[in-house]
Amino acid sequence: MKRHEFLKSLGLQGASLMAVYCGASTLSSCKNESSITPASSADFTLDLTQAAYSKLNTVGSYVVTQGIVVARVSSTAFAAVTQVCSHEGRPSVVYSNGGFYCPEHGASFDINGKGLNANGSRGLTTYKTALSGNSLRVYS
Repeated sequence: MKRHEFLKSLGLQGASLMAVYCGASTLSSCKNESSITPASSADFTLDLTQAAYSKLNTVGSYVVTQGIVVARVSSTAFAAVTQVCSHEGRPSVVYSNGGFYCPEHGASFDINGKGLNANGSRGLTTYKTALSGNSLRVYS
């Protein structure tokens, strides 16, 4: 719905509609959202026995924490990338079908953050992982 249609649906018309257009400098379009910058560094540990992170005990599952998507890519390996898509800076990246994907515009990335199509061409910020018992460290 366009802004004009939305305001009219609220019952605004004529002079009141003009007042909103001319006087509301804080009214902005959703398309002009500022981009979010991915964290350049990280260092935290996830306890895989905690319910919030137990999905990581299953190959093909993932969690999002602290703006980072952490995925279990095999029985012995994990991958971690920023949740912020390099295409338009939105925090929408998920893990799906063995790679990372942004549903906003279809950007695709491999488990190493390398872009696989035009929208993913800039790649993703990646992080290292280290598993020790039930503790998974994610770091830069």
